[in-house]
Amino acid sequence: MSAFNVVRFRVKPDREEEFVAAHRIDVKFAGLQRAALVKTGEHTYCFVGEWDGFNSIVSARPQMIGILDSMRDCLEDLGGGIGLTDPVSGETVVDIAPRKAARKAGKKRAPAKAKKPAKKARKAAAKKAPAKKAKSKKAPARKASKRRTRR
Repeated sequence: MSAFNVVRFRVKPDREEEFVAAHRIDVKFAGLQRAALVKTGEHTYCFVGEWDGFNSIVSARPQMIGILDSMRDCLEDLGGGIGLTDPVSGETVVDIAPRKAARKAGKKRAPAKAKKPAKKARKAAAKKAPAKKAKSKKAPARKASKRRTRR
């Protein structure tokens, strides 16, 4: 099962660039899947590492402490008797995977089109509505022909 380690830091105001640069190193820890340095507030950061398992964290501790020793002078005491760092680590209890998106993020759906009445409904409406007489020049001639047939 995977494991994580998280270390909280407070950096001296004039040393932030140096602190961040110290984390831009090519690390080769056995079992380290990925790591990130996260800025959590003004002069505060967290290091988050994801590992293959807890034993990988234990094996890498001496190397991680060596890297930390190279930047200790950039750090301020966190207060409350915590010291310069606040490290925690443990095994993953629940692995939460995001749902797969049905469409690309940021892409808006087209607005829904107005539904047209079904074919039968249109025909029924046409039957109920009175038929409109077409205006035509031939209309008077038809009336004359109707008279002839009635006679």
